[in-house]
Amino acid sequence: MAGMDISLKEMMQIDGTIGAAIVDYGSGMALGTLGGSKDLDLQVAAAGNTEVVKAKLRTMDSLGLKDGIEDILITLGSQYHIIRPISGRGGKGLFLYLALDRGRSNLAMARHQLRGIEEKLEV
Repeated sequence: MAGMDISLKEMMQIDGTIGAAIVDYGSGMALGTLGGSKDLDLQVAAAGNTEVVKAKLRTMDSLGLKDGIEDILITLGSQYHIIRPISGRGGKGLFLYLALDRGRSNLAMARHQLRGIEEKLEV
């Protein structure tokens, strides 16, 4: 099992990572962040992506879908943003957020590595 600091460091080691956060989508607050830049404020991203997760959960509920979100991918011209709700018992209400430079990352590998980090995370 890995704590939040170790998980954030592992997220930053994924090729092409710009920034990483662990977010409470009940409050929209980032519990921990690493990386970011003047163009990527991870606190603002945490709050904004909380709305994305809540909207998707509402939509799934309205449709009667009894499934869970594995991840949400947002593709920009120069970046990938991955939102991965934590499914473990201790992570209810949290998600991992990873911003990647599209030219320096492998999306499939990043998703695979993020899944492994989530599985080891103990909050």
